[in-house]
Amino acid sequence: QVQLVESGGELVQAGGSLRLSCAVSGLTFSRYAMGWFRQAPGKEREIVATINPSGTSTYYVDSVRGRFTISRDNAKNTAFLQMGSLKPEDTADYYCAATLVTWDVVITAGRDFDYWGQGTQVTVSS
Repeated sequence: QVQLVESGGELVQAGGSLRLSCAVSGLTFSRYAMGWFRQAPGKEREIVATINPSGTSTYYVDSVRGRFTISRDNAKNTAFLQMGSLKPEDTADYYCAATLVTWDVVITAGRDFDYWGQGTQVTVSS
């Protein structure tokens, strides 16, 4: 049974930092591209960042580039999203997702991800 469990979301002041974690089980983690997505109230889900299986390539949406960093630890089957310089508009439920890939590439479309976590809530106060 595949499980993705996010943690680390909380209430933080604008300008602050948070580190989200995504613990993965039930699959061969090192063969999966990983992604972080978010959904704010009343808005559609959007991609935040993705990373290839080896951790050598990343993709970021423009609104977070330079502030967020995605990473992974294949030995611990865990993906991370380090968030800095947080803004109120970063407030959302954050989800991690996984997809099996043939090549060591980043995936940039949410529809291509097969497994999803339940989400963790991030609230940024102004």
